Amino acid sequence: MSIHKRHLSAKKGAGTLRQSSNLLEKINSPHDLKKLKRSQLPDLAKEIRKTIVDVVSTSGGHLASSLGAVELGIALHYVFDTPTDKILWDVGHQAYAHKLLTGRREQFSTLRRHGGLSGFTKRSESPYDSFTTGHSSTSISAGLGIACAKRLKRAANKVVAVIGDGSLTAGLAFEGLNQTGDTHKDKDLIVILNDNEMSISHNVGALSSLLSRTFSASKLQMMRKEFGEFLKSLPRIGENVYQLAKRSEESFKTFVTPGMLFEAFNFEYFGPIDGHNLGHLIDILKNIKKMDEPVFLHVITKKGKGYRKAEQNPVYFHGVGSFDVDTGVCRKASSNVPSYTEVFGKAMVSLAETNDKIIAVTAAMPEGTGLVPFSKAYPDRFFDVGIAEQHGVTFAAGMATEGFRPVVAIYSTFLQRAYDQIIHDVCIENLPVVFALDRGGIVGEDGPTHHGLFDISFMRTIPNMVVMAPKDENELCHMLATAMVHDGPIALRYPRGRGTGVDPDASFRIIPIGRAEILSHGDDILILAVGREVNEAVRAAALLVENHRIRATVVNARFIKPLDRELIISQAGKIRHIITVEENTIQGGFGSAILELLSDAGINDVIVKRLGIEDHFVEHGPQDLLREKYQVDAKAIVRAALDMKVPKGQGEQGAR
Repeated sequence: MSIHKRHLSAKKGAGTLRQSSNLLEKINSPHDLKKLKRSQLPDLAKEIRKTIVDVVSTSGGHLASSLGAVELGIALHYVFDTPTDKILWDVGHQAYAHKLLTGRREQFSTLRRHGGLSGFTKRSESPYDSFTTGHSSTSISAGLGIACAKRLKRAANKVVAVIGDGSLTAGLAFEGLNQTGDTHKDKDLIVILNDNEMSISHNVGALSSLLSRTFSASKLQMMRKEFGEFLKSLPRIGENVYQLAKRSEESFKTFVTPGMLFEAFNFEYFGPIDGHNLGHLIDILKNIKKMDEPVFLHVITKKGKGYRKAEQNPVYFHGVGSFDVDTGVCRKASSNVPSYTEVFGKAMVSLAETNDKIIAVTAAMPEGTGLVPFSKAYPDRFFDVGIAEQHGVTFAAGMATEGFRPVVAIYSTFLQRAYDQIIHDVCIENLPVVFALDRGGIVGEDGPTHHGLFDISFMRTIPNMVVMAPKDENELCHMLATAMVHDGPIALRYPRGRGTGVDPDASFRIIPIGRAEILSHGDDILILAVGREVNEAVRAAALLVENHRIRATVVNARFIKPLDRELIISQAGKIRHIITVEENTIQGGFGSAILELLSDAGINDVIVKRLGIEDHFVEHGPQDLLREKYQVDAKAIVRAALDMKVPKGQGEQGAR
């Protein structure tokens, strides 16, 4: 098919751009942005980058991804009529420029601070945040839902899903693409792939950029449609000629662009184009805004763009704590105490030295789960499945059927996406898959989408599943060794952050499944704790005896399922006041398991107080602050004991 080379060329500013200043201070909404000349936008991008770097260097956050999406954020709000037009950012951590341009500039210094701005898009925070996105790969499905609702309401606004930072590796994204392209009449959705070298091809060239702007020009689109209708109207041969012409165009586009995959989903594909060229971005967005069919725009950006330290090390600056801008060095005081994640990673390497059946599986988080050393030591036994938790679990199940011992290392909050696979593909057949649930409990500044507060509840209800949680990093190693010899599915959950600093044992040992331990004895109150809350219980016991002469028996449950039935029933038969403590929702959690056990044993003459997270989502903020606020720390245990009116011990006889 003959293609007329008519397109909108990029408009260039006259002469060298003058250095502007304080442009960002003038912008309180996208309406203010549209008042700027296109020649001023590159300077605005510089100001936005400086602001992002300055704030994140203090508050921490997802720096590299947002730096790469600055021009894209500017161009989208410059072209589209937000918030009437809907923009969905996926993952939401790439949207810092979007926040600055949509009325949150003055609050931006509160980013990720308790009571301040979220580090992700959040519908309750701004009308410009069309969808709350903490987990990835949801934008296409949600965007299609919004687009279809728009059609039903006969609304004319546009819907744009910006997917990036590896999010296109998830099956959910392709499910959304599939439905959008299936009989795509009236499915007016624009999908923009922000490809920052964590997705697919980063091959950018002048030819592909030219073709994208050419193919997207509205006059050419009209010509293609009219010419296509003309061909199909030809008597007898029309449909065959049209299909031949269509295949010729697709072959040409496939030769010079990587877009055939998306054309197969019935999207009009344009790209890849340079995501830092504002002129090209604005031109093509103006063109595709006029189209009324599914469009896929492939944009190449550089993660960390504009801050050399982040450009050189985008993995480190993907999610970073406070740092010195000049050196890029983390400001936090150094500590010799390793994190639970680091301890897990080191233990995996050690165990794999003597067991060649151990396999490590992660979902695009080798750094976050501590598996980089394992991947280097045993590359043939390490599998990163991408942001595809469902696939990762079933993949591990397949390996388990062949005699291997796969360890699926995934953040607690991300494993929620694979619940069906845990049940159907692992637990029904009682396969020996180990689930290493990193960041179980309160995680801090990432907020409600990232707190791991549900895994105890949703894992303990599954037949054949064993669930355990260590009180410290030393016990984590022993539990991991235990998991490797257990004949069935087993989950190990541990918190984010540094360990307790205990000296590790010289060698790993196997903990009998379902065996708890008593850490202190006292006749006044029984404190049953699990995971990191065991240490809070020990501290609370010390405060109770020191300040109130109340002596506590503290039990490290170790196992949520199965519980140490004999030990717990024995202690509950002697001590009438019981407190359970967990960093998990109390609904269906560890405390609920204790109540069920006591009820089944006919122990009804006890007073039980459950401490955990009540029936709501926890906001973002420092871990210690949130633990105090939601009463899962030592002070909360002491208050609970006093509220229960626990009788004081008689002299020293209660301690032994």
